[in-house]
Amino acid sequence: MTKILNLTHLEKSYDSGSKKLQILHDINFEVEAKETFAIVGPSGSGKTTLLGLCAGLDQIDKGEIELCGIKLSSLSEDELASLRNQKVGFVFQNFQLLPTLTAIENVAVPLELQGNKNATEKAKSLLKKVGLEHRMHHYPSQLSGGEQQRVALARAFSNDPEILFADEPTGNLDAETGEKVIRLLFELNAELGTTLVIVTHDMELAKMTQHILEIKGGKIVSDQKTGI
Repeated sequence: MTKILNLTHLEKSYDSGSKKLQILHDINFEVEAKETFAIVGPSGSGKTTLLGLCAGLDQIDKGEIELCGIKLSSLSEDELASLRNQKVGFVFQNFQLLPTLTAIENVAVPLELQGNKNATEKAKSLLKKVGLEHRMHHYPSQLSGGEQQRVALARAFSNDPEILFADEPTGNLDAETGEKVIRLLFELNAELGTTLVIVTHDMELAKMTQHILEIKGGKIVSDQKTGI
């Protein structure tokens, strides 16, 4: 299988007053193309920091990350932004929709940034897939939390990403709504052939993926395939 994400001897620390606080210690793992992959661990274990590093949103201290066959350390900030825009999708716990844009405009933005002339039509198609064709002209403030996250899902898949990173995608949703969002996420992922990397503290969600990486205290404590 082709590796889409490969981390070798990754380390990350932050300045905390006069001390350095090490968040991640010698992290090594790989994700195969089209695999569903979960990063699990308790709060403060370094999960979200790790996800940001994988996506090139932050700089590592030591080690190397290869994303879509490209070493992130070799790229400038503009090149990193271009890589994310072309090959990466994101779903966040707090939706991160633009409040002054309607649902369809939020989904169309990444496409318009790519110069896609069919941005509006594709945005309509994606909103239909997530069951929101009747809400496409509503603003985020007019949508429920579950509806906002479904708009965020449509936006995440809009640029046909090779890999999608989801950070606690149901963290702000009730259990029933969260289940619907996760079902949609996996359905879209399978349909579009995307690699899915989910950060979660929910082991039931993690068990739905093919590969689970568990971290505690910034160290890998388990790395196993689930057999799904």
